[in-house]
Amino acid sequence: SIVSFTIDGAHPHDLALLLDNRGIAVRAGHHCAQPAMRHFNVDTTLRVSFGVYNNESEIEVFLRNLKDIKRFF
Repeated sequence: SIVSFTIDGAHPHDLALLLDNRGIAVRAGHHCAQPAMRHFNVDTTLRVSFGVYNNESEIEVFLRNLKDIKRFF
């Protein structure tokens, strides 16, 4: 599954860079979905993808790091 989101006060590209520095790969941008972005009135989002190859521990690591980074914004 794919989850796209924003965090108030933080640009998705900044979040993506900070997560990448911690070894967590996400995507930031418009994801070739410009009509949807216009509909939701956002320029860019952060996108995380989960698949059958991810386990619960990896998801917890992502969430823990995202919460930690969010405190800076």
